[in-house]
Amino acid sequence: MRVAEAFRAAFGADPETVWHAPGRVNLIGEHTDYNDGFVLPFAVPWGVTAAVSPREDGVVRLLSLQSGSGPVTRERLEDSAGWERYAAGVLAMLGDRVRGADIAVDGDVPQGAGLSSSAALEVSVASAVNEVYALGLTPMEIALTAQKAENDFVGMPCGIMDQAASALAKEGHALFLDCRSLGYRNVPLDLAAHGLEILIIDTRVHHELADGEYAKRRAECESAARALGVPALRDVTDLAAALERLSGNERKRTMHVVTENHRVEALIGLLRAGHPAETGALLNASHLSLRDQFEVTVPELDLAAEAAVRGGARGARMTGGGFGGSVIALVAGDRVASVRESVSAAYSAKGWREPRYLRATPAQGARKVG
Repeated sequence: MRVAEAFRAAFGADPETVWHAPGRVNLIGEHTDYNDGFVLPFAVPWGVTAAVSPREDGVVRLLSLQSGSGPVTRERLEDSAGWERYAAGVLAMLGDRVRGADIAVDGDVPQGAGLSSSAALEVSVASAVNEVYALGLTPMEIALTAQKAENDFVGMPCGIMDQAASALAKEGHALFLDCRSLGYRNVPLDLAAHGLEILIIDTRVHHELADGEYAKRRAECESAARALGVPALRDVTDLAAALERLSGNERKRTMHVVTENHRVEALIGLLRAGHPAETGALLNASHLSLRDQFEVTVPELDLAAEAAVRGGARGARMTGGGFGGSVIALVAGDRVASVRESVSAAYSAKGWREPRYLRATPAQGARKVG
């Protein structure tokens, strides 16, 4: 295993354990997680593998096979920079229970595609550290630790969806998660049995969320909930009445969150009824809401979604935080080529770089691999 060999070369001994955690793609339920709402992601076949051994001296040594440089030594976790912050943040959240570690990571999540390589890194490290220090954390507790690392150490105010999908997903299933109660169940997602598949269209465009737009959307949702006198927008039961009391961005954000929660439940209903092909309309509606009400799409995402449907996709929507990244398209197996041709032609007409196409099947969540 490549990461174990790199660990041995860098640190002079075999790792005590090796864990893999996947990235994720969100089928539906976007920007609902931090509103205590519903999400339906699934794990993707690409992820991060972490080789870890404990230390007793409080020192953390970190190596990434993707960084292009050798291992770094951090005696203070707060001195970590770049990719290191995600691993160091996990250790910081675990506090005195962890007395240092040697960590090597190797990832194959396509960068910038919005498939949550950060959550995969956090969950793989947290899972391995959980084992070597016998912390007894459940998969959900690992996900919460990883989320707290990203919120409090990295400074990204994300919800729980990405980390939960990485830690809890089951092969061949989507993960239905109630982000308030943290109750979840794995919903069978055997698209191949119906002649369907999910095509990920990576726009290769990334507008940095750190610009503050993500945090701004979250603040607008929280402000709207306060104005309506509810704990979170998930609690809005009379949407028409709520919209009458709001204006501007708060009104638009509320409309998206409330209707998106309904779309999650409707999509699960169609899956359980054995009609996955009929979910395309919900994907289209989700994208339009993210474009017009939540305003997190960009022209590259909009064109990819529109061209995919023109090319024969049953439905398409942006996935992830927005401002770049990927579109997912629900496509019959015999229409994949025409969807790709349609999107590529639309991009070429704009003079944009060719998108990257990935065919995703629901993968297993975090697991020990060495």
